Amino acid sequence: MALSGSRDACPMVKSILLLDSEGKRVAVKYYSDDWPTNNAKLAFEKSLFTKTMKPNARTEAEITMFDNYIVIYKFIQDLHFFVTGGDDENELILASVLQGFFDSVSLLLSTVDKREALENLDLIFLCLDEIVEKGMILETDAIAGKVAINSMDPGAPLSEQTISQALATAREHLTRTLFQ
Repeated sequence: MALSGSRDACPMVKSILLLDSEGKRVAVKYYSDDWPTNNAKLAFEKSLFTKTMKPNARTEAEITMFDNYIVIYKFIQDLHFFVTGGDDENELILASVLQGFFDSVSLLLSTVDKREALENLDLIFLCLDEIVEKGMILETDAIAGKVAINSMDPGAPLSEQTISQALATAREHLTRTLFQ
């Protein structure tokens, strides 16, 4: 009983979206069953993108209410960053999640644009996994340092590597055993 009470007191994120300048998905994570089907998720993304086409979101984060959700969003180049929470969530906490994700992506990518984001999608999803787990906020600071260390350390345990890194490590071990 006390466990569910502590979960209710913890701020929860409903979704984190990274869309391109046309409203198409680059990287999205949903942590809630509020959108049960893929079509519902796509419709939400499209209508959210249409509502938030404000030019001033390029300089600082904007906050809006949309379909009974608090939405914090920010744009850079051709990428649109969104964090959504329930209507009873703390906007400042959701804004710090957005800023942490935004800062991490900015530090990891040489240029923050759609092409670079798609080439480093594994790092972006790793950032999302480090920031939020099942909707619960784990960390709001820029976690780029942790992601960068894991992305460059071939000796890291397989459980801490991205899929492409784990495959490269496995291929390297297989090659070594075959040539011995």
